[in-house]
Amino acid sequence: MPDSKPCSSPTGTLILPLQNLVEGVLLRRYKRFLADVELADGQVVTAHCPNTGPMTGVLLPGGRVRLRHDPRPERKLAWTWEQAQVPGSDGTPCWVGVNTMLPNRLVRATIEAGCLEPWIGPIGSIRAEVAYGQGRRSRIDLLLSPAAGAADPRPIYLEVKNTTWSRGELALFPDTVTERGQKHLQELMAVGPEARGLLVPCLSRADVTSFAPGDSADPRYGELFRDAHAAGVEVLPLRYGFSAEAVSWLGVAELICRDPQACPK
Repeated sequence: MPDSKPCSSPTGTLILPLQNLVEGVLLRRYKRFLADVELADGQVVTAHCPNTGPMTGVLLPGGRVRLRHDPRPERKLAWTWEQAQVPGSDGTPCWVGVNTMLPNRLVRATIEAGCLEPWIGPIGSIRAEVAYGQGRRSRIDLLLSPAAGAADPRPIYLEVKNTTWSRGELALFPDTVTERGQKHLQELMAVGPEARGLLVPCLSRADVTSFAPGDSADPRYGELFRDAHAAGVEVLPLRYGFSAEAVSWLGVAELICRDPQACPK
């Protein structure tokens, strides 16, 4: 795999334009799916929280957030929580993408833009949510078919993991025990050698430069992560920066196959 390379510009490569984002202050998050936010005019709105996890380090009542306003009749809530501002690794404010529905779109768009060809080769087609695994009871996030003439013609089973937890410049996943994530690692190991298994941690914050498994949150996941990597599952941590106008790809982060702060030498 090529060495990590820097972003194509100080602000990265534009991947996804954004619109209709409104800033406010987070008052509280409750019932997993709901968040109350005070807008600049003093109005308090209830937004859908598309992140059911603990949101370690990014759930900061009193902090600034960005909501997407989409008041269609078929939606129960007109607002969706998209971003949160947190202290960055250097102490300056950093916007983090908290919508777990977004990373699959970001990774797909990055592939379609040709940004990942040095790592995965030319791609001819992409399918989403394809059944696979034991009894075909699971669905892979993205199934990539290499373009004709690719050096490695094997299909690529790609699993995306939204990653927002960090310690300094080190991004970590998961931030809680995830039996589902453990199962995904086992299934990625099983696709070889006829296919390539690829885990893509989507690092949804610009202040991190490396990635490791979050052993302190889920030791079993850390063990399976290292087993999978040793068995040939590829890991490609992708860095993204968030603004009110767009999401940009910032390059590939350094991979550390252990959590050096939780498991010191």
